[in-house]
Amino acid sequence: MTPQTSPSSPTSSSPQSAAGPRGRVARVVTTRPRLLLLLILLLTAGAVVVGGGVAERMSSGGSQIPGSESSYATAELERRWPASQPNLLLLVSPRDGTRDVDDPAVASAARDLARQLADEEAVLGVVSYWQTEDTALRARDGGEALITARIKGDEDAVDDALEALEPRYRGAHGAVDVRLGGPAAVRHASQEVIADDLVRAEVIALPVTLVLLVVVFGSAVAAALPLLVGIVSVLGTNAVLRVITEFTDVSVYAQNLTTALGLGLAIDYALFLVRRHREELAAGRDPRDAVAVTLRTAGRTVLYSALTVAVCLASMLVFEQYFLRSLAYAGIAVVLISAAASLVALPAALVLLGHRVNALRLPVGRRGGNPGAGWARLARLVMRRAPLFAVGTVAVLLALGLPFKDVRFGTADDRQLPSSTEARVVQEELRNEFPGSPGSALAVLVEGKPAAKALAEYSGKVSRLAHVVQVASPAGRFVDGKRVDDAPPAVGYVSVLHSAESASPQSVSLVKKIRSVPASFETSVTGPAAVLADTQHGTAERLPWALAVIAVTTLILVFLLTGSVLLPLLTVVVNGLSLTAMFGAVVWVFQDGHLSGALGFTPTGDIETALPVLMFCVAFGLSMDYGVFLVSRIKEEYEIGGDHRDAVVLGIRRTGGLITAAALILAVVMVAIGTSRVTNIKMLGLGVGLAVLMDAMVVRALLVPAVLRLTGRATWWAPAPLRRLQRRVGLEEEARTTYPDIPTRTERPVSGRT
Repeated sequence: MTPQTSPSSPTSSSPQSAAGPRGRVARVVTTRPRLLLLLILLLTAGAVVVGGGVAERMSSGGSQIPGSESSYATAELERRWPASQPNLLLLVSPRDGTRDVDDPAVASAARDLARQLADEEAVLGVVSYWQTEDTALRARDGGEALITARIKGDEDAVDDALEALEPRYRGAHGAVDVRLGGPAAVRHASQEVIADDLVRAEVIALPVTLVLLVVVFGSAVAAALPLLVGIVSVLGTNAVLRVITEFTDVSVYAQNLTTALGLGLAIDYALFLVRRHREELAAGRDPRDAVAVTLRTAGRTVLYSALTVAVCLASMLVFEQYFLRSLAYAGIAVVLISAAASLVALPAALVLLGHRVNALRLPVGRRGGNPGAGWARLARLVMRRAPLFAVGTVAVLLALGLPFKDVRFGTADDRQLPSSTEARVVQEELRNEFPGSPGSALAVLVEGKPAAKALAEYSGKVSRLAHVVQVASPAGRFVDGKRVDDAPPAVGYVSVLHSAESASPQSVSLVKKIRSVPASFETSVTGPAAVLADTQHGTAERLPWALAVIAVTTLILVFLLTGSVLLPLLTVVVNGLSLTAMFGAVVWVFQDGHLSGALGFTPTGDIETALPVLMFCVAFGLSMDYGVFLVSRIKEEYEIGGDHRDAVVLGIRRTGGLITAAALILAVVMVAIGTSRVTNIKMLGLGVGLAVLMDAMVVRALLVPAVLRLTGRATWWAPAPLRRLQRRVGLEEEARTTYPDIPTRTERPVSGRT
C-alpha cells in the first residue's frame, strides 16, 4: 500500500524533477510557459488561415464502395453513355397553368432550353421529353416534363459547375418555368444547409457551454480555460482537414464531427485537468508543482482517454467508403489536438495564472459544503443493493434498445432536406407524379456483344420482375415480358424503370433479382438501389474488423491503465450496454417517425446504412472517455487505501460530479448539432447526446458501482507476468496527496467499517 503524504510535503523529489515523458513535459511547461503559449498562439493563427476554406473543399457523397459492381458499372456507363446516369434534372412546367407540356409554345421553349444546356462545356448527355417523347419523362397529368443531363467530373467539379448553371437555368424561360433537381442538386443543397446549420450550432453551443462551466467552477477565469482549449482544437482540426482534402475526399459531415468532438473532448480534458490542478493548489502546493503533479496524474488519464477515443474513431478506416474514412481522419485529428492542447497549452496557462485561476468568483456554482457527498451516498446505496441495481439497470438498458431489432437500413435521399428546399420539391414531384420515378432507375451495363435475340430475351425476363415498370434496351422497350416498341433506343445498356422507392428493401431485392437473371453475356447493375445493396454488403463485411479493432485496443489500453484483467472486459461490456438507448431511440424516432413533427423531419422508414457505424464509434469512444476517468480515479484510491469498496466510493465521489458536468456540456454541444435541418445530422447529434447522458448518469452512477461491488477484489487481479508488463509500460501514477475537503480514512472510514 502506498503511504499518504501530507499536503505540505509532497514526495521525496519535486514533481517537476520526475523522470519519464510526463516529467519532461512538466519541466518544459513549468519553465517555459510564455514561450509555449506564444508558439501555440502562432500555430492557432496559422490554423485559422489554412482551415478557413475547408467547408468549400468537402463533399456530401462518399457512401459508394470503391471496386463494387455498381461503382464499376457507374464509371463505365459514364464513360460510354453519359446520359445513362443523369445527375441533373430540369423540371419544366408551362408558365401558363392552362397549358400542358405538349403545347407548341411550351415545346419550343423547352427544346431551346435543352439545346442551350447541351452546349454547356460541363454538361454531357442531355435528353428531354420533347426529344424522345418517352412517357417516363412526362408527368401523368401532362403538367410537367423533364430534361435530364449529366454534369461531368468528380463531386467537387459537379458542385462548381452547378453553382454556375443554377442562376442561368432556374426560373422563367419564355413559356416555361424551370426548377432544378437530381442527385447533384440534392447534394449541393445538403452542403449549403449543413454549413449554415453548423454556424448556428456553434452560436448556440458556445455561450451555453460557458455558462455551464461557470456554474461548475464558480470562477470566470477557470471556466474560460476549457472553452479556449476547445476553440483551439476545432481551429486546429479544420486546418488538418483542409490539408487532407488536397490528397483525398473528405465528407462534409467531418466538420460537424470536428465541432462536436473538438468542443466536447477538449472541454472534458481541460475540465478534468483544471479540477485536479485546483485540488493540488488547495492541498498546499505552489502553482508550478501543482501543474507538474496534475500532468503526472490526471495527465496520464487524459493521455489514455485520448488514445482510446482515437482508436475507436480510427476503426472507421477499415471501411472502404470515404464517408467513414474521412470521419476517421477528422476524429483522430481532433482527439489528438484536443489532448495536446490540454496537456501543453492549458498547463502553461495554469502556471502563468497561478492562484489567479480562481479569480473572478461569481455567485454561482458550488460554494462550501462537502463536495461529492451526494455521489458518495449514492455509491454506498448502490453497493448495498448491488444485485438489484445491476440486474435492474441492465434490464432497463436492454428494454430501451429493443426497437433496434427492427432496424431497416437504407440510404439518404432528398427527404433529408427541409421540405421547402427546391431540390427536394423536385424529387417529390418525380416520386408522386412521374411513372417509375426516373431519378431512381437502374442501369445494366452489358458487355460481350450479345446477339439481339439474347438481349431481347434478357430484357423480357427483367421486365417481368416485381416492381419493374419498363425495360429499355438496344433490343427495344419491354413491359411484362412483351416488346412494346420496335424502334430500339440508341443506347448500349439496359435501363430498368421501377416503382419501388430507391432506398427501400423492395428496390434492394430487385437489384439482387436482376443480378441473378441468367444471361449469356456479362452484366453489371448500378443505380441508387444497386449502390445501396453494395454499400450494405461492404459495410457488413468490414464491420467485424472494426469491432475487433475497438475491442482489442480497448482491452489493451484499459489493462495498461489499471493492471487488471477483469476490468477491461467489464469496461467493454458496460460501454456497449450504454449505447442501447441510443440505438433504440434512433429506430423509434427516426425510422418509425415518432416525434417527427416536434423535431421537424420527414421519416423515410429506414436508417442511413453507414450512420449507425459512425454513431457507435463516436459514442463508444466518448463512453470510454468517461470510463477511463472513473476507473483511473478508483484505481488511484485503491492503491492508497487498499480497500476495494472504499476505493469505489471515493472514486465516484471525486469524479461523479465532474463526469456529469462534462457529459452535460458535451450533450449541449451534440444537441446544438442536432438542431440541424438535415435529418442525418439531427440523428447524429441527438443520438450521441442521449448516449452520453445515459452513460454518465445511469451507467457510471448505477451499473458500474454495482458491478464492481459484485466483482470485489478480483477486479484488480492479474497474473504476475502481466502485472510486471503493466508496471513497465503502463506509465504508473504517483500517489496523490490528501485533500482538505475529503476526510482521510484515519479520520472517518468511508464504508462505515472500523
